[in-house]
Amino acid sequence: MPLVVLSPSGGTGLPEGSPEHRYEAQLTLDSQGFPDPNAWLADAAPWPARRFWPGQGLMDGDVLYDPDTGWALRFFRRDDSPIDAPIQAVIRSGVPCRPGENVTITEPDGQEYAWRIVGVG
Repeated sequence: MPLVVLSPSGGTGLPEGSPEHRYEAQLTLDSQGFPDPNAWLADAAPWPARRFWPGQGLMDGDVLYDPDTGWALRFFRRDDSPIDAPIQAVIRSGVPCRPGENVTITEPDGQEYAWRIVGVG
């Protein structure tokens, strides 16, 4: 299962991007490079995700899929139960997971940010 790494594309607050801010997620990709919903639905094990944020440290989490809303990331504080943890980020993308492609991530506060895929491997 490839590790997909996302870094800010720049914009408000991070005009130059920031390698210190990133998401990492392990995803099974289909033959065209998109996250594979059938593989996610068939996999009994959670697909791991991590969030790196300066001043907040590392947060572990998982990748979620809902046929109606698509892909999302959920992260846990040390005291969170995975069952009760809120969705952290909803991913909007119409592009395959390839370096250089951009996705939009909606944070819990409703703000949307552009993220660039910087690694798949």
